[in-house]
Parts: sequence; structure tokens; C-alpha cells
Amino acid sequence: MTLWNGVLPFYPQQQHAAGLSVPLLIVIVVFCALAGSFLLILPGIRGHSRWFWLVRVLLSLFIGGEIVAVHFSGEWFVGSVWTNTSYKAFSTERVQARVGLNVGLVGFNVTLRGTPVKQLNETIDYNEQFTWRLDEDYHLEYVRALERGLPDPVLYLAEKFTPRSPCGLYRQYQLAGHYAAATLWVAFCFWVLSNALLSMPAPLYGGLALLVTGAFALFSVFSFASISSVPLCQFRLGSAALTPGYGVSFWLTLATGILCLLLGGAVVLLHYAWPRALRVVLDQNAPDCGSQARAGSPLLLSNPLHQQFAPPDFKTTTKL
Repeated sequence: MTLWNGVLPFYPQQQHAAGLSVPLLIVIVVFCALAGSFLLILPGIRGHSRWFWLVRVLLSLFIGGEIVAVHFSGEWFVGSVWTNTSYKAFSTERVQARVGLNVGLVGFNVTLRGTPVKQLNETIDYNEQFTWRLDEDYHLEYVRALERGLPDPVLYLAEKFTPRSPCGLYRQYQLAGHYAAATLWVAFCFWVLSNALLSMPAPLYGGLALLVTGAFALFSVFSFASISSVPLCQFRLGSAALTPGYGVSFWLTLATGILCLLLGGAVVLLHYAWPRALRVVLDQNAPDCGSQARAGSPLLLSNPLHQQFAPPDFKTTTKL
């Protein structure tokens, strides 16, 4: 055993596959920290309103966190397959591996993991990212991948998304992801606005803001679903074919949009049909006579005989 366990520290080392996206991890940590902070102060809220605020705050944080997190997720269009495929171009060597394709709003990831990982005296564990932002050149990234000599399955899938590919996937996926991301940011802005309005005596406008939030979340889903209009090329990898489909982020955004529409519609309906019930639900200001009596606090009683001669808000205080 050498001093560095067989590793030469002054030479470039083999790169390892990337794990969770760093921006996605930051978003998850921030919203989990907000939820944890609220749970710490939750015991200070007395009565039944504690459970009301628990559901309201956690549900709102879930909606906001989901809208932001899916921007950095690569689970919009996913697929994977186990196959026996060639490892390098112009070589007869083949490997047993799992090939995965994860398409997001700003690019896609190609994963290649051998089974077992150690084959051909190499560690076959790749996770390569390719982006197609409007201010970046995807073709340049593909050329760099060729220069690095990445495995043949990774280059094969990356070549399918090049602008000159006859599949025509690049332009459609780029535009679909761009418009989906833009509408999601608009949905996030209206989510912030809805929280502010629902915390003020303006529940109707808060409900309308929730409706707009859900509408833009659904617009993002429909924008990304427009990729279905492109005939999907067959991804043939060795002895198997990779057939991707809509992933977790797509369905989660769809569910969040529907949830926002239901919540916003409920707020608007209660505002016009039962405004007092909506005020009680949002403000939790309804007096609880039973709890006041048990606690020994002053009980406020209204005398209907005095309402003819006194102001409407005149009340008699009785000490129980």
C-alpha cells in the first residue's frame, strides 16, 4: 500500500458520476428549513387554530417549493434500459450497463452505470449533463464530449439532440423547456402574492392569485407537453431500445396546478357564498365561549334589549 493508496495526486483523476443537482439541493434545504422553523414555533399557537396553521403553512410551502424545485429537476421526461452495448466507438468491446435519459427544462442528463461497475479494467459510472439554454451553444458542448472520449452510449444519445440531427428534438425541447420555465416563474410570483393577500383582509384577491398560480403551472405543463408533437426517434442501444416517458416533475407540476385551482376556487366560492365562514377559516377570530369559561377569563355576552338604545358593539362583561 502506497502513501496515497495507489492514487497519484499530481495527475488528473477519474471523474465520478454526479449525484443530486446542487441548485435543486439548495431549494430543498431552504424550504425544509422554513418548514422546520415553523414547526418549532407551532407549540406556541394555542387551541384548534394550531392545526389550521399547520396545514395552511405546510401546504403553501409545498406549493412554492415544488414550483421552484422543478426548474432544476431533470425528471420531466425520463427513461432507462438495461442493455448489452458497445463501450467505445470503433471497438468490439461490449459492456453490461444501465443507460438512463433524464430531460429537464434547461438540458438533459445521460447516465451510464455498468453492472457490475468494474468492467474492462475501468469504472463505468457516468452522469453527463448537456444544456440548451438560449445563451449557450449546445453544439460546442457536444464537440467537447467528443474530445473527451466519452462512452459510445452517452455520445449516441447526445447526438440525437444536436441541432443538425434529423430527429428534430433539439429545437422543440429547447423552446418547450424555455416557455415552461418562464411560466413557472410567473406562477411563483403569483404564489408569493397570494400568500401576502391571504394574510391581509383581502381573501378574494388571494383566491384569485391562487387561481392564476394554478393556471400558469398548468400552462408550463402544456408547454412541455408540446414535445409530443415531435415524432420521437427510436433510441437503439445495443440489444435494447430506450423508450422515455413523462417523469415525476411533470406529473407533480400537473397535480400542483390542479391543487392551486381547487384551493383558489374554494376561497372565491366561500367569499361569495359564506363570507363569515371564510373569515373564520382564514382569521380564526371566532370567540370560543367554552374555552373562555374553562379558563376563568371574562365572558363577553351581548344583551339584545340594550341593542335598541346602545351602539351595536356595546357588550356587558360578566366575570364567571
